[in-house]
Amino acid sequence: MKFENTGLENLRVDFDRLNYICRSHKLVLAGQWDYERVTFDRKFDLKEGTYYLRVLGYAVEGDVGSSEATIQLMSPLLGKYYYPHGVEYGEGESFPPSLIETCEKVLADLKNEIEQFTV
Repeated sequence: MKFENTGLENLRVDFDRLNYICRSHKLVLAGQWDYERVTFDRKFDLKEGTYYLRVLGYAVEGDVGSSEATIQLMSPLLGKYYYPHGVEYGEGESFPPSLIETCEKVLADLKNEIEQFTV
């Protein structure tokens, strides 16, 4: 599921600042990055299954590996985990309404905080 019009799309922010803000909202970078792209995930374990909220971005300046980058954010995604295949983000997935509501709140809070530091 793609979250459209969150206000995060097209925001640009310093990578270190973004990493700090995302961690404060339980979005983890872990190993999901390369020198041009970053992915922050938040895991939700519910009785209906395991879900991931994903915030994506790419470097428009600099290099993520050196932590000297300006990141352009993209539309966030919500996916469901299926063992052993991985996470599916397709439009055919169904998500608990309470999870969608929680994710929308997290994204709104994230946007409000990031907007203070946009480049």
